[in-house]
Amino acid sequence: MGKIKSTKDRYPIEFGTDGWRARIGEGFIFENVERVAAAVADYVREEGDHKRGLLVGYDTRFLSPEAAELAADVVAAHGVPVTLADRPTPTPAISYAVLTRQAAGALMVTASHNPYRWNGIKFKAPYGGSALPSIMKRIELHLERPSSRRALRESRESADLVTPYLEHLRSSIDLKAIHASGRRFVIDPMFGAGRGLIARLFAGAGIPHLEIHGEHNPLFPGINPEPIEPHVADLEQAVTQGGYDAGFATDGDADRVGAVDRDGSFIDSHKIFSILLLHLAEDLKLTGGVVKTFSTTRMIDHLAAKFGLPLTVTPIGFKYICELMLEGDVLIGGEESGGIAIKGHPPERDGILNSLLLAEVMARRNRTLGELVRELEEEFGPHVYNRIDLEIGRPAILRLLSRLRHHRFNQFAGRRISSVESLDGCKLLFGSSAWLLVRPSGTENLLRLYAEAPTREEVDQLLGAMVTLAREEESRESHE
Repeated sequence: MGKIKSTKDRYPIEFGTDGWRARIGEGFIFENVERVAAAVADYVREEGDHKRGLLVGYDTRFLSPEAAELAADVVAAHGVPVTLADRPTPTPAISYAVLTRQAAGALMVTASHNPYRWNGIKFKAPYGGSALPSIMKRIELHLERPSSRRALRESRESADLVTPYLEHLRSSIDLKAIHASGRRFVIDPMFGAGRGLIARLFAGAGIPHLEIHGEHNPLFPGINPEPIEPHVADLEQAVTQGGYDAGFATDGDADRVGAVDRDGSFIDSHKIFSILLLHLAEDLKLTGGVVKTFSTTRMIDHLAAKFGLPLTVTPIGFKYICELMLEGDVLIGGEESGGIAIKGHPPERDGILNSLLLAEVMARRNRTLGELVRELEEEFGPHVYNRIDLEIGRPAILRLLSRLRHHRFNQFAGRRISSVESLDGCKLLFGSSAWLLVRPSGTENLLRLYAEAPTREEVDQLLGAMVTLAREEESRESHE
């Protein structure tokens, strides 16, 4: 008989860009939760920050409260004071608490927007945002080292980390203007940690609203807790059937945002980013840099130029936005997946804050979301976007990227290629009106395809032609 593999070998822990995620009962098991918590506690002790303590938060997923309890016990047993959230708490609220309590960081038990079968742990650094890759690498090293569990336990307490965060938002948003506008809203926390929170603020300000998917159900029945189509179908229906002015959705840990116009049409993250930048720069007269990831709409470029704000484009991943917000004066930073951070708040994605800002801009400008989008398109032209994830073998992916990067053809899908950019993957630019980004997944045999053009037909043509080209490369592989 062969040697039986240990749990450590069978279920290895791999940190991604924002922590660790795994399937519940497979990689996400209590033994691994303990390992991650111990590694973070040891890292904090190594940094000499342990007296500042760590926070532990959790979302509404299956086993999240139990995993958070275990993580808090492990942290305390490693000689680090710990404060455990007393209820499911959004990630941005945990990040805000890290700053206001001057903690050494936080463990957040969540798998964010992933399906119900997943759970995980994010680590938030002392600056109240996603840990930089250098920090995650050092924590990862502690996973392989003997634990420094101490005989003398440090203190462990629980606290309400939600109310101070909501008070911060109440002082940041013009709820009186939203109330005076007479607008009515639907809120969809998608069964996640944001449930009841926007509703709490709206109720206190007398703003008419309806919350759906606000009950506790860790199965997220019928949806993935990700605020994109098709998972916002219930929100779209609730808005139109009830005659509401807009709908806002937040993901499982409430750091991402999606929106619905009063006619039921989905307002994607690119349009939300654009509306918020317009509001911050023109209505609120705020200044600072603008940061966007490589897969984000060109509408942001036009708006930044209009307001004379410096624009920086980063590789895909919120960690790059966070890093720039720590280094300089950034007004807004956003990514394609719905994560947007705002000046004056932690360098963190915040779906609740951004939902409130959308309601505020509607009130200030007396416009629906659809009207705001149309006004932007009248000024800068239409910007239609879509994305496809294509399962394909790694050799075919590498051959395709090589062809694209070496610019071996001057046209694609009937369009002249004006330039090729390779900041993250390979982006084909077709003048100033369209682009197509081809980017491999770092962990799976997936090719991610992103496109923007003036019409849906053009976007579909670009994506369809790239799918065909990728399949040809895959076919070549099978015949060689």
